Amino acid sequence: MLDIPIPEPGTGQVRVRIEAVTICTQWDLHLRNDSPMFPGHQFHYPYTVGQPGHEASGVIDAIGPDVSELHVGDRVSIWRDSGHHIQGAYAQFAVRDSFDVIRVPEHLDPVATAPVELAMCVACSIMQMKEMKAIAGKRVAVSGLGPAGLIAVQMLQAEGADHITVVDPVAARRELAGGLGAHTAFSPEDAVRTIPKRNQSVIDSAIDCVGAEASVQFLMDRVADVVSIFGVLRNDVKFGFEHWLGLRLCGCPPHNRAAAEDAENLLREGRLDLRPLISHQLPMSAYREAIDMLERQEATKVCLLPWRD
Repeated sequence: MLDIPIPEPGTGQVRVRIEAVTICTQWDLHLRNDSPMFPGHQFHYPYTVGQPGHEASGVIDAIGPDVSELHVGDRVSIWRDSGHHIQGAYAQFAVRDSFDVIRVPEHLDPVATAPVELAMCVACSIMQMKEMKAIAGKRVAVSGLGPAGLIAVQMLQAEGADHITVVDPVAARRELAGGLGAHTAFSPEDAVRTIPKRNQSVIDSAIDCVGAEASVQFLMDRVADVVSIFGVLRNDVKFGFEHWLGLRLCGCPPHNRAAAEDAENLLREGRLDLRPLISHQLPMSAYREAIDMLERQEATKVCLLPWRD
């Protein structure tokens, strides 16, 4: 732990008293192992204080000049990563541009709203699939039931998917997805044996939340219409003649506030619940323990509480 001065908000900024921050497994595990987050990426050290924390929720306790839409006492979440060159949200206080925070329902506790940034990311892909008419009334699959996949299941249900199939190696996650709206669940091995290829497809569209070559290729070989790749894809996949006839392949759209507002609306309406993603709550001082648990795959998502001893 490191003591630093409490930051002051500048023009157009607010200061958030952080009450809960969830670990983004991708950034933190890649940082620990000095492994590129995506092709061409490189970590630079010393790393900025409080980074890579960016999934955080709390209360505004100070505002800078030229901020009119937000007020002291508003319960908010940080909806996008503002860049790793500024102080991160693994802290008791964080300053952000007012545009980068969003009000969240007052009746939800901070743990339930900390992962709004991740929900925004998933919503970008779900909104794209919706525009492609690939959800409502369709048979949709989700590959990978980490936090993003569990959010995707709920958003697909909210958008009117007719049947949701999920694939994940962990039985407990498959069971959890069933409680969140999935209809059919397979381990990867069972999915390969059971789900037919494209010429006899029983899946109209899918979203990949793994990013592994094998996962994406599996979906491409079996989905009739749209495959959305949400997971960070680090290797090439083969798009051949068998895919050319009808398959639409899309990556993750740019992050945007409209997607954050869509996620917040689902939270407010009770059609999105982020609490089931949180398998553990720990004090901020237990950060190393939390990363160990994630690396051993003993946790789904860990929430750190900056004010807990």
